[in-house]
Amino acid sequence: MKIRDIRAAGLRGATPQGGWQEELSPDDVVHTLVAVHTDEGPVGVGSVFTSEALVRGALEILRPMLIGEEATEPERVSERLHRATFWMGRGGTVTHAISGIDMALWDVLGQVTGQPVGRLLGGRYRERVRPYASLLMDAPEILTDRLARLVDRGWRAFKIGWGPFGRVSAELDERIVAAAREAVGADALLMVDAGGSDSAWGNGYKWALRTARMLDCHDVAWFEEPLSPDALEDYAHLRREATVAISGGEVLTRRQSFHPWLEAGALDIVQPDVTKVGGLSEQRRIGWAAQDHGVRLIPHGWNTAVGLAADLQLASALPGTDLVEYVTGSPYVDDVTAEPWRLDEDGVLAIPDTPGLGIHLDPEALARYTDATGLLRP
Repeated sequence: MKIRDIRAAGLRGATPQGGWQEELSPDDVVHTLVAVHTDEGPVGVGSVFTSEALVRGALEILRPMLIGEEATEPERVSERLHRATFWMGRGGTVTHAISGIDMALWDVLGQVTGQPVGRLLGGRYRERVRPYASLLMDAPEILTDRLARLVDRGWRAFKIGWGPFGRVSAELDERIVAAAREAVGADALLMVDAGGSDSAWGNGYKWALRTARMLDCHDVAWFEEPLSPDALEDYAHLRREATVAISGGEVLTRRQSFHPWLEAGALDIVQPDVTKVGGLSEQRRIGWAAQDHGVRLIPHGWNTAVGLAADLQLASALPGTDLVEYVTGSPYVDDVTAEPWRLDEDGVLAIPDTPGLGIHLDPEALARYTDATGLLRP
């Protein structure tokens, strides 16, 4: 089965806020879907955390290497793309685009073999996984109202991040976290994301250590991106000194970028993003390397329904990946599939066991945000 075409379509009109200094508008395109069409019919889909313009530019480079390639060999094809484009800069736009292509090729392989991708990645350790509701911080009274509504809908794990945290005062930080803990209850998982990769981030190691101690008093499960994303040595020191788990890695791409962090003991939890890191092929390798270093992989998932589907399949295939991120309130996650996501009575999601990534995009729903016909038509 050969690759016949590769198409891209950016999502616009309902882009959620990111909490960034340079905030997003609904029409900003930061999520782009990719479809790999084959000469025998199956179409695989992937998702890229990059603008449509950049993905299309990358595809102009990658397309000549893809047309006519075997569509059921995702790891070999993706590795070929990585190696053939190293001279254009490793880890940037081209790597992001390869992420979506790799995901789509795994989807094709699953459809052709009649297996869920997780089984093809090595086997299913679990049939369900707990999603955590990921939402931006706000003033305590606003945040607690949002959290209470999520609790009423059955959510049992939450991550609050960015917003004013670390940007106003230590007193406000603690009030936000204390209010969140009260809203979700003592038994719920609560995580805090400082957003250290924001362009305006200015806090350093001493702030992070003081804040980690405060978070531990509120039984926070992990402290995400407490430092600037290149502060490897500070991360290693913080992990040794803090009692709360330290997580990060969403800005890193390609498996080779993660090795120094694992070897330095800089993280308790590593968070590659399947839509940027190089796809499922790279993410799985990072997961096994992390396990060898005593580190858990919990994927960063600020993306789309396709990215969530890939994270669910990965969670089935890695023994320690027992949580996935779920961006609550994003139409790109909630409104574009034929079957909606549903929490069960325990607040967890079933991992699809149907062939491929296990989801079907609804062309009519998707058309509200992109050219769905051009992406998916034969």
